Amino acid sequence: MSWLDERGVQYEKLDVIADAKAMDEMVKLSGQMLAPVIDVDGKILADFGPEELETFWEKNFRHG
Repeated sequence: MSWLDERGVQYEKLDVIADAKAMDEMVKLSGQMLAPVIDVDGKILADFGPEELETFWEKNFRHG
């Protein structure tokens, strides 16, 4: 979340531990039970750290 916050990216945070419906959605999207999972315009990244998120973002959403 810090990586997204630093870049001014808006997002919705879902607590998959406290919310069974959110957990089901995460598993359906990612095919796994490991968090975090991010869904940006239908592109899914699961079980990642800041480095993987940056690579994913540059590959899929780089403008210019």
